[in-house]
Amino acid sequence: MIDHVSIAVRDLASAGLFYDGLLAALGMARVREWPGAAIGYGKKYPEFWLNIRRDMPRVADDSGVHICLRAPDRAAVDAFYDAALAGGGTSYGAPGFRKDYNPRYYAAFVRDNDGNRIEAVTFIDP
Repeated sequence: MIDHVSIAVRDLASAGLFYDGLLAALGMARVREWPGAAIGYGKKYPEFWLNIRRDMPRVADDSGVHICLRAPDRAAVDAFYDAALAGGGTSYGAPGFRKDYNPRYYAAFVRDNDGNRIEAVTFIDP
């Protein structure tokens, strides 16, 4: 149903480096760029966009904005989380099962340097 998602970032070059590692863990790479304006990530076409908004304030912690990306397996969720922390992001929930959501729900939650909340999830059969 959803074709693509866009998020705003204040520094496109820095955010691009952060998301290069983060999204590579989920099998995505840069597939489209508009220099100084936007970067599109995906597997075949842009599914996740970064758009420059130099003057925006950091995203408020209580903004409610949350993007969840599907990971192929547990190792990818773990790699996503590790890449986020290595890239300067912050933890919003270490990798693990979220049995309150679903007994098979394995996810990690991070914030990028602009405050955007990004999650990676996979479902693991018992």
